[in-house]
Amino acid sequence: MKIQPRQQLLDIWQATVRASFQDGKWSWGGRNRTNSISDAEQLLSILLPATEISFFQLEQPNETADDVLAALRGLGDAVEVPQVLVRVITDYMERYTDASGTPTFAGDTYFRCAENDGDPTAAQASIDVVDSFAMSVTLSLATMSFVRGFRREVRRESLRSEIDRLEAMASKRLSAALVGLLRSFTISVMDADSAEGQQLIRTTNQQGLPVRQVIEELRVALRQVRAALREITIGFEMDTSELLDNPNRLFECGWSWGIVKDAPIVRTNEDVGEQPGGVAQAAPYLYFSVVALDAIEGLFSERTRLLALLNEEQQRLARALQLRWDLTQTYWSTIASFGGGRWPVEDIPWRTTDGLESDYFSLLVTAVTAQDLANRRATDSDLARVGDLLAELANRARITRRPYADDDALTMHYPGVELHLVGSEELGPARLAWLAADFSPLLMKRTLRIAEMMHDPERRGQLLRFVDTIWDHLSRRRLRDGAARDLWDQPAGVYGQLPVQDEAASWYYTERVVESLTAAARLVSRPPLKSERASGIADDLLTEAEHLYDQELLSGSGEAGPAMRRVLHTMRLSLERARSIRTTRPATAVALISEVLRDLDGLAAARRDAQTP
Repeated sequence: MKIQPRQQLLDIWQATVRASFQDGKWSWGGRNRTNSISDAEQLLSILLPATEISFFQLEQPNETADDVLAALRGLGDAVEVPQVLVRVITDYMERYTDASGTPTFAGDTYFRCAENDGDPTAAQASIDVVDSFAMSVTLSLATMSFVRGFRREVRRESLRSEIDRLEAMASKRLSAALVGLLRSFTISVMDADSAEGQQLIRTTNQQGLPVRQVIEELRVALRQVRAALREITIGFEMDTSELLDNPNRLFECGWSWGIVKDAPIVRTNEDVGEQPGGVAQAAPYLYFSVVALDAIEGLFSERTRLLALLNEEQQRLARALQLRWDLTQTYWSTIASFGGGRWPVEDIPWRTTDGLESDYFSLLVTAVTAQDLANRRATDSDLARVGDLLAELANRARITRRPYADDDALTMHYPGVELHLVGSEELGPARLAWLAADFSPLLMKRTLRIAEMMHDPERRGQLLRFVDTIWDHLSRRRLRDGAARDLWDQPAGVYGQLPVQDEAASWYYTERVVESLTAAARLVSRPPLKSERASGIADDLLTEAEHLYDQELLSGSGEAGPAMRRVLHTMRLSLERARSIRTTRPATAVALISEVLRDLDGLAAARRDAQTP
């Protein structure tokens, strides 16, 4: 890749500090003003790489890299940086805990009224939203990982007390967020002849089969999901027997936009404060389902397990969420790839059961499909189909193609896809809406995920070149002026027909770019793909080189002077190194062997010249 994720992330860190830390004080908020989500995104722009990529670590001052310190010099030196972060994260946890000690997860300034119909009421602004639950899971896990590493380096008792208090607050917020996600999960049941059922059948019936046959094949394909729904009890009171016992009914599962109306209280011995009532429609939203899936994945990551970040009760809640994670992944992946011909997700744009359609929804479904393919260790041919779909979406979104005048595709970039939050009208005169405008960084992140799973070096190379194209697009959308320069988002930098936006940072967009760059850094840090063709060449070259080396020894070269012995010793070490890496790094082995073969040929040529009269 041409991206150079390390340097890009360091540039973002430097810009984040410049925009957020002035006169020794952290400044919250950006383009969308301060709220529980935007402020978490602001922190994660630093914490995410610092806790997920080893060479960005900050919690051990003696091991912090010089270029990392240079990027964060506005916060202080190697000792001061983690202390400042502890204070800033503590401030966040306090800001979003109410007077009763309950963590809050309001959408606040991220909410808007649908169709620009006035402003949200105070009651609406305070509604808990899945995006905040998910972002808090990620932030809490990152915080707990960070402070546990930092505590080992701290000797001052007062600072250790600050760290302990912060970890306790992060753990409490994590527990409350887990409960919120449990209470936001839902299943939507529909009759096959309803408008929603007909839309689901139309989406999955890519071969034009009889409706009864499609319903039966869907029932068979989803039978394991149906059976597993019986195990869902925590935070969920829907009677699933009507779904499981009636094969003629269809369903969807996933996360609504907030706590579902009439969702029961989750019984837990964790102190999570009060559990507010919900108003959200009992129907899954693709956007919020993908957001929840990404956050929940962190609960059973290797880092979470190795550091034992979850206590026993949190593990119980996490297992309940993992069941929902598995069901949602399986459901949407099955729907997206249903049938024996063209996949439904390849029928762009994706249309939801309530009749909405957008290329953005296609990208969301593709994101779930990619994750399920990873779990199933899919073949390169299936992964290539997803890669081709992502390339087509980039084309349609005018990322890899020039837009035309008044191009409707640009609305995905600005102002974004508007999602109506059904149920929010109960607390105000107008229904709330949510703008999803992260198409480009989400496309880059999912393309990197597919590339990571690829086994064929050539296909991976094609995907990584595609990633470079997306990055070129994203880099042109950076802010150019003001304290937030080098952060995001200025879509007018790419699309001149769009209005120029406020020069304040959009932490919503910046954090998602950081997620993509973090994924790129993880990919680069992995071992290179093994090429079977290169492995075969390496084996053939090694056989020839070792044979010629043995001939050279047989000719008496090993008994020559010290200079010749050093040359032969170097050849032997190179051949031993090539043999040890030929299965994992065959191209490097070929390079080493080629150098030995060249030197051996040089010795043979010199001997022939010496023997020529």
